[in-house]
Amino acid sequence: MKNFLSFLFIFLIINGIQAQKFNNLALTPPMGWNSWNYFQCKGINEKVIKEIADAMVSSGMKDAGYEYIVIDDCWQVARDENGNIVADSVKFPSGIKVLADYIHSKGLKFGIYSDAGTHTCAGRPGSRGYQYQDAKQYAKLGVDYLKYDWCYNEGQKAEAAYKTMRDALYAAGRPIVFSICEWGTNKPWEWAPSIGHLWRTTGDIYHCWDCGSSKTSGGIVKILDLQEGLEKYAGPGHWNDPDMLEVGNGKLTEAENRAHFSLWCMLAAPLMAGNDLRDMDKQTRKILTNKEVIAIDQDEWGIQGKVIKKAGLIHIWEKDLHDGKAVCFFNRADKEQTITIPWKELGIEGNYDIRDLWHHKNSGNTLKGPLAEYTIGPHDVVVLKLKRSM
Repeated sequence: MKNFLSFLFIFLIINGIQAQKFNNLALTPPMGWNSWNYFQCKGINEKVIKEIADAMVSSGMKDAGYEYIVIDDCWQVARDENGNIVADSVKFPSGIKVLADYIHSKGLKFGIYSDAGTHTCAGRPGSRGYQYQDAKQYAKLGVDYLKYDWCYNEGQKAEAAYKTMRDALYAAGRPIVFSICEWGTNKPWEWAPSIGHLWRTTGDIYHCWDCGSSKTSGGIVKILDLQEGLEKYAGPGHWNDPDMLEVGNGKLTEAENRAHFSLWCMLAAPLMAGNDLRDMDKQTRKILTNKEVIAIDQDEWGIQGKVIKKAGLIHIWEKDLHDGKAVCFFNRADKEQTITIPWKELGIEGNYDIRDLWHHKNSGNTLKGPLAEYTIGPHDVVVLKLKRSM
């Protein structure tokens, strides 16, 4: 009995340490950049990734909170005679470890991609059957973030497959943010909080406003609507992921880019830019580096916002913050809309100071101005921080 209790005590300590290591990551939604939305397979190489890391620093994105540089699919080509994953030596001639070291030298973190199936979505080697070997190799390479896809899964049970890789990451011993990407197919929000730090709630996002015929993939509005009802599953260390940002990818208007970014912040979503950071126009950079709006996303309470009222085609979102509330008036219409509504009708009582986060100005308080009155352009937003007045 004594030996059993000693074993149990040691087991609990070991697993407690592992759980603590896991749980201390991603206490706010991860922020960074991923190669897929803009570069996909053909555009990635060592030179591009280094230049993206340089641009994250020089553009002010690092100062705004972005830290992960994540290479998506197509960095790997084969396995060697020992089963180790082999990087594309043409695209990455110096090797992944040298690239990771370069990114780390910029004060950033390095992320990589794999798949729970036999192959990745682009047909490269997946991790099925090699989970522990791959995790150990990622740790040696200096990986800080793993995006783990769901193609060629061959009928596996998602929860079990992702738990195997989680356990492999624990065994490898390096703290790595684990991004589950099984497209919301198996309701990961119900089981993933104990396995990963974030999980995709939908299929892939497209760089368009309202498009896509798939039930789970599509443009900004479609992906946004699929988040309804998921807010109770999010919190520090475990986040709903409505996919990467399409801000700056050329097909959204300035207003649509601003709305897209604002709403992802209201969702407490991971902010993974998907544009070419080397070639951002002024407006794209201004949107992606708005620290006041980013602070809504990164609030320490980690509460996901939700729609509290629909006034025609203006949807009103609210997100509780540690020091107040965020309110977003979202105009879904194709033309300008005006809303006039009492704050009390939105459940906002008492005296709150109001700050407009896109115009960066204070605009009174909820007692002196008992009505919320805003004119909002098509596909645009007004985002406010309400801070309780002393």
